[in-house]
Amino acid sequence: MIDWDTAISTGVRFAKQGPQVSLADARAVVAELRGLTAVVQQPVREVTGLTSQGSVGPVAVVDRPGWIRANVGGFRVVLEPLAEKLAERGNAVPAAGSVIGTVGSRVTGAQAGLILAYLSSRVLGQYELFLPPGEGGGTPSANGLNGAAANGSSPGVGRLTLVAPNIVMVERDLGVDPHDFRRWVCLHEETHRVQFTSVPWLRGYVQGMMTEFLLASDLDPGAIIDRLRSAAGAVAGAVRGGDGESLVEAMQTPAQRALLDKLTAVMTLVEGHGDYVMDAVGPQVVPSVAEIREKFSQRRGSTGRMEQILRRILGIDLKMKQYEQGSQFVATVVAEAGMDGFNKVWTSPDTLPTRAEISNPREWLERVA
Repeated sequence: MIDWDTAISTGVRFAKQGPQVSLADARAVVAELRGLTAVVQQPVREVTGLTSQGSVGPVAVVDRPGWIRANVGGFRVVLEPLAEKLAERGNAVPAAGSVIGTVGSRVTGAQAGLILAYLSSRVLGQYELFLPPGEGGGTPSANGLNGAAANGSSPGVGRLTLVAPNIVMVERDLGVDPHDFRRWVCLHEETHRVQFTSVPWLRGYVQGMMTEFLLASDLDPGAIIDRLRSAAGAVAGAVRGGDGESLVEAMQTPAQRALLDKLTAVMTLVEGHGDYVMDAVGPQVVPSVAEIREKFSQRRGSTGRMEQILRRILGIDLKMKQYEQGSQFVATVVAEAGMDGFNKVWTSPDTLPTRAEISNPREWLERVA
């Protein structure tokens, strides 16, 4: 289906170089980021009212190739159910060992690698939910800016990952206090770690939804051709500057649309919650938080034409809307019902807000809180 080795080699080859720093400075950045993930745990607990249960998992500070390798590992885990489904229907697709199958998997691997190369210079951090079973590290080359080794990984526990060169690049571009900015970023990612380690059912719910979404793929050749046409239309619309679908939205089946609505709702919630906490900690934790937020928001909205096209095609604009809508939902609910009232969202899948409720928090408040 996808030659992941090709994806990694392509991604690493085309990933942009990070900012120039000395070896001593690189090591200092990596050490500070690792230390901050522990420092911000208490402020996150105080703001959210959530406490992790059991191990919170490791932290990896990676460079751009390390981020690419880490994500390929996660993709393999997520796509495994679909690969098994394809194998069961081997008569409908080129055999894995055939010339057509080999060439096709390398082509898709190269395409995946180019996307990862593009994203590798834009991601500041993430909480990795899906790690290969028994994986024992932050990935072989997860080495920060200039070679500092990443921490290990625990089976069954996610991993908080920070992309050091991107954090340094953005803090320089914004002209903000680097120590404040690093703490601010760590607050967002630590919030995700707290979400998934303090709400026992959340990780399994997201993984189950993603598996169900993938298995809802229509493998009929005619349906695939129709979706490819839709994808071509989405790309053309993005080039024209329209507000059409992203590539993911254009390629989905009717069954997947309903599932994507649920996935989008929960991811909007967790992303918006992270954004809310970043700003809610206040000046006592991040002295220049107001300046950072203002400049960071301006940066999100100031991109060139080609960048806008790529963001729309890949659905990055959708993610930016998730930050804004989710943060507004959290702020509105907390103002109305307090943090204890908001935390009812974590009771069960039934108390999660729908996409409609995220746009209209009053509906969720009346239904749940």
